Amino acid sequence: MARRADLLSALSVLLLLPPLLGAGDPHPAEGRLTNSCLQARRKCQANPTCNAAYHHLSSCASSVSTPSPAEEPSVPVDCMEAAQHLRNSSLMSCTCHRRMKNQTACLDIYWTVHPARSLGDYDLDVSPYEDTVTRKPWKLDISKLSILKPDSDLCLKFAMLCTLNDKCDRLRMAYGEACSSGPHCRRPACLQQLRAFFEKAPEPHAQGLLLCPCAPSDLGCGQRRRNTIAPSCALPPGTPNCLELRRLCHADRLCRSRLADFQTHCHPMDILGTCATEQSRCLQAYMGLIGTDMTPNFISNVNASVALSCTCRGSGNLQEECERLEESFSHNPCLMEAIADKMRFHSQLFSQDLSDSTLPMMERQNKNLALRPQLWMPSLFSCTLTLILLPSF
Repeated sequence: MARRADLLSALSVLLLLPPLLGAGDPHPAEGRLTNSCLQARRKCQANPTCNAAYHHLSSCASSVSTPSPAEEPSVPVDCMEAAQHLRNSSLMSCTCHRRMKNQTACLDIYWTVHPARSLGDYDLDVSPYEDTVTRKPWKLDISKLSILKPDSDLCLKFAMLCTLNDKCDRLRMAYGEACSSGPHCRRPACLQQLRAFFEKAPEPHAQGLLLCPCAPSDLGCGQRRRNTIAPSCALPPGTPNCLELRRLCHADRLCRSRLADFQTHCHPMDILGTCATEQSRCLQAYMGLIGTDMTPNFISNVNASVALSCTCRGSGNLQEECERLEESFSHNPCLMEAIADKMRFHSQLFSQDLSDSTLPMMERQNKNLALRPQLWMPSLFSCTLTLILLPSF
């Protein structure tokens, strides 16, 4: 274990060294990303030394990316030398975006040039994703909710709002069909369609469906919320060991990326639930895991506690490591507070007095929130709520 730690430490330091002044490629811009791995790879291909080193690292990554928990992978010296040739390249600081085209190809490049993060260690604390601020207003037409009973629960109301949005409805129907329980359940297709929904559906609609607040006594509402991700098909059959789920996740670069993103943004700084970054990014990272081998869900119909669908029984001498993984979901104060805050905000959306057309409402988040949703009710006669996502300054 000491030898493995020394090798990982050496390679990690090597990979994270800043480029020499005046050396290396300038960081390119592609789309909304500051330094897309796809663009960085194209620049690397134009440099014979960089291109040769990348191809060498590609073979290194494929040979050490999926060890079992009991194995002690090592990084060959030639792989470390290849990494040294790339340390002045913009590849070392490239990122991807969860809604970008060719996301899988981008993530393949990211993990190829970060072999120390491909060894299956739990502490994948550097996310491959660079998130951008959404500035497009979200219009919510609540006037059409009049077809529902006044006392309908909020999960039903958010489901109706999704149905009234063409894109949300289309994506929701697609995963509903693929995730149909019984003999028609096709789990790989179900997970793929779930990922598509949470990547492509308007984020406020997706968050409303997944994080709708329910009274503890309203079991019907709680059941609707828990069934949002079609758990009978999406979750693994039986109850696998949590470390086995993580091994399967690390074998898939998309899942590994989503787990690294979750561990980056949902890391609690204290027992009060302060997140390492922003609550909005933690929720985004949490939703990004839905549709992967590490899909979490609500554990009951009476509360908002979440967990992975796995157990730590039979973990042997890895029991502590397994419990640490499981508790990063079930006993994570950052995640719990982020979910609670979002549910309070969703509850307030429908508790506003629509006769007051001037009162603005802003979602409460922690002081360094990157996305500030603000709700405006511009007209007394038009029951249209516009959610404007503003960057913080």
